[in-house]
This record gives sequence, structure tokens and C-alpha cells, in this order.
Amino acid sequence: VQLVESGGGLVQPGASLTLSCAVSGLNSDIYAIGWFRQAPGKEREGISCVSVYDGKIDYADSVKGRFTIFRDNAKNTVNLRVINLKPEDTAVYYCAARGPTLRAWTLLSSKYDYWGQGTLVTVSS
Repeated sequence: VQLVESGGGLVQPGASLTLSCAVSGLNSDIYAIGWFRQAPGKEREGISCVSVYDGKIDYADSVKGRFTIFRDNAKNTVNLRVINLKPEDTAVYYCAARGPTLRAWTLLSSKYDYWGQGTLVTVSS
């Protein structure tokens, strides 16, 4: 399984951004693709995930309302749309793939087996 993120960069507060995760090599063991972020000096944080089978979506409570995950099956991508960006959204954003897991663990990074290299988002004026 290969995952390649793109779409990061320097943006101003209040702007919107769409990050893309190009997915290839999926096998039957992979159940979902998730997005995570890691800010400087902080632990990696789960944002959202989507099932590759039934499209079921989960969001972390901390990001509900500003983050939207969606699939583009034609392009084999899983994208993350972020609106009203804030300086505290500055982080390296990663996508990752995992197999099935308990509902409570859907955004637990240790449950994800495959990771992209990350894309940096910097929110600053």
C-alpha cells in the first residue's frame, strides 16, 4: 500500500485548503484511510477516517465543522478539506491506512499500518 500526500503549503488565517492522499496498492486487508496531523512538539492527532468499503466516516470531536473528508474514486484519492484555517492548524498532515478495528479505535494512530510521508501546512499571516 502506497500513500502520497499533497496540497500543503503556506496559507493565511481564514483560508481554505484541500489536502489530497493518492492511494495505490490497496489489498483486502485495508478497511479505511485516515488523516492525521502532528504539530511541532505535540503528539500525532487523528482527524478523520473513511471506510474504503462502505464510505463510513468518523471525525475527531476537536475538528468537527471545519474538516471534511471525501473520496474521489476516479482519481483514487482520499481528500481532506479544511476551512477557516487557524494558526493552531499548523502541522504536518499525514494519511494512513488500516484494517478493521473497534469503533473506539478508528482514529488511533497505532492501528494504522501504512503511512505517507506527510505534507506541511503552515497557517500564518
